[in-house]
Amino acid sequence: MSASQSALRIPANLRWSTATSAFQIEGSRTADGRGRSIWDDFVDRPGAVIDGGTAERACDSYRRTADDIALLADLGVNGYRFSIPWVRIQPGGAGPANQRALDHYERFVDALLEHGLTPEPTLYHWELPVELEADGGWLTRDIVDRFAEYAGLVGERLADRTARWYTINEAAMTTLQGYGTGELAPARQLLFGALPTVHHQLLAHARAASVLRAAGAAQVGLTNNHTLVIPASGSDADLAAAHVYDLVHNRMFSEPLLAGAYPDIQALGLPPMPVQDGDLDEIASSCDFYGVNFYNPTTVAAAPEGSPIPFDLVSTPGAPLTGFGWPIVPEALRDFLVDLHHRHPDMPPIVIGENGASFPEPDGSGRVQDDDRIDYLARHIDAVAQAIDRGVPVDEYTVWSLMDNFEWADGCTQRFGLVHVDFATGIRTPKASYDWYRDLIRRSRTAAEGTAR
Repeated sequence: MSASQSALRIPANLRWSTATSAFQIEGSRTADGRGRSIWDDFVDRPGAVIDGGTAERACDSYRRTADDIALLADLGVNGYRFSIPWVRIQPGGAGPANQRALDHYERFVDALLEHGLTPEPTLYHWELPVELEADGGWLTRDIVDRFAEYAGLVGERLADRTARWYTINEAAMTTLQGYGTGELAPARQLLFGALPTVHHQLLAHARAASVLRAAGAAQVGLTNNHTLVIPASGSDADLAAAHVYDLVHNRMFSEPLLAGAYPDIQALGLPPMPVQDGDLDEIASSCDFYGVNFYNPTTVAAAPEGSPIPFDLVSTPGAPLTGFGWPIVPEALRDFLVDLHHRHPDMPPIVIGENGASFPEPDGSGRVQDDDRIDYLARHIDAVAQAIDRGVPVDEYTVWSLMDNFEWADGCTQRFGLVHVDFATGIRTPKASYDWYRDLIRRSRTAAEGTAR
């Protein structure tokens, strides 16, 4: 046990969970009338995925729900954050619900509840129907109504027994990497021309939240990928670049939800947001909780002369790296949370919607002694405890991911799981981090019971 693990302070009364997403684990891409998403198009392009994977099998979780629930029940988490793909419920992005798919997720939710696990579904984890993308996708305002319609179909079936809902996952990554740089689906390269997708995602979230609450949902929020932005130096150029990057990665998404307004991006020469009367009031009242996905800080320098964008993402000096090459700086999570709460002292409770790390591990089935992951999680949970000590209202922590999965453009080359998956056979083997997290949860509950006496 490392020093960071032995000194770990477990936050009192924190809920514990873990997460996955449908495209990354389900497989069965044509089962039960599933439609085609932008990620199906992306992975089918030659060379788009680093190892040539297609997610046709992934973890085979669409057919192995009982195996996954058994792992969750043994782990002892309070809740499980999973996603329901739009293309299974509305295969073409419009029209009546696919009842076979709804039946599947209803059985899954009921099974989670029978095992004492709180279902925490996400309605959009990047799987936009290709028909909607062909009509302009998140660049068009029409998608707001389409998303609300989809939310209503799912909510009508499941909201009576599902308390906590996530509408949209990581809107920033859809904007920046999906429409801005083209690294992820739908692989557009619009740079700052992607900014309308920010507003349409936030408005779609707000509209869907209203629909879900009307169907009986108790808590609705969304989760965004956030990062602590660190200037590469104290020079005016690097400070200015870091400020712009903080706006487009963090504050463009958090401030409309938590303060009812976008930051002043036009002063920086960026295009105005496509806001209509009433939009910001609708967005500002839409979150019962605010989800923060956090993996690493981002060090930013001024861009080289002639660059089409004013910032350059550079390495973080002195930081060890994950298998993805992401810098490991746990105190950055604490500092981000403290700053967010300082900006928005009346904000709703925060949920850490994802936190985890990939490291090189064997492909074949077998026990993995993933001490590097345990150390990463322990230090980040301690960072959450420090933030709570400073008054930040965090009420849930979620490990990404329950199991190794199909990691988007990186295929099966990056392993984030508490459970090892042999992708050739589907065999699931809990890692040392799974046992560690299970023990941490048990110790947390024992401490809470002792405090309550």
